[in-house]
Amino acid sequence: MLSNAQNWHSGRVNRVWIITAATFALALTGCVAPVTAEPPASSAGSASGATCSYQTTADAARKVELPPATGVANTGTITLAMSLSGQAVGLTLDQQRTPCTTNSFVSLAAQGYFDNTACHRLVDNSGLFVLQCGDPSGTGSGGPGYQFADELAGDETYGAGTLAMANAGANTNGSQFFIVYEDSMLPASYTVFGSVDAAGLAVIKKIADAGQDNSFGAAGGGKPNAPAVIESITRG
Repeated sequence: MLSNAQNWHSGRVNRVWIITAATFALALTGCVAPVTAEPPASSAGSASGATCSYQTTADAARKVELPPATGVANTGTITLAMSLSGQAVGLTLDQQRTPCTTNSFVSLAAQGYFDNTACHRLVDNSGLFVLQCGDPSGTGSGGPGYQFADELAGDETYGAGTLAMANAGANTNGSQFFIVYEDSMLPASYTVFGSVDAAGLAVIKKIADAGQDNSFGAAGGGKPNAPAVIESITRG
């Protein structure tokens, strides 16, 4: 739950510190100025697939086009290949369970949004074991210039290999995501949109083994000591 969270609403930064047993924060995007996005012309009139809403914000860490909003694939899975500091990490995304999240992630990857982006936070204590990535600014406050709603079933769990969206509260998903490398305790408030393969999980664990610098404060983790740079994410 977020009832004990610390919030900033200064007009410039909007961060939510997620309270777990470890008082841990997945800090995210900057100020929000929502405007419902119009579907791109190429998607207009599509009679099949899901319809998604992507709302513009003022936190673009790297300029990208909005994802398609209609005719979004909502069956099956899609595989992607992430190169993380020269190591292969296989991702499987669930289009059926989380079509709008998957659509956004694939769009960002295709536009090179994640390329040469460091994973800015590692948490390795108090029952929470995650590597957080997806902010080109490296601050934990950057996003793609839009946000979208959660896709939650209410029964989400966060076992090793889980791929999930970080957020700044309900329905504030952007580009930041986290990979769970050991079973972790979190409320069912973070959209689980896929998983990491066994080989990729071993890569993440090796990064975690090198520790972090505690730059995010008590129980909040810090920058990974080992290199953790997303060089690219491409179709698998």
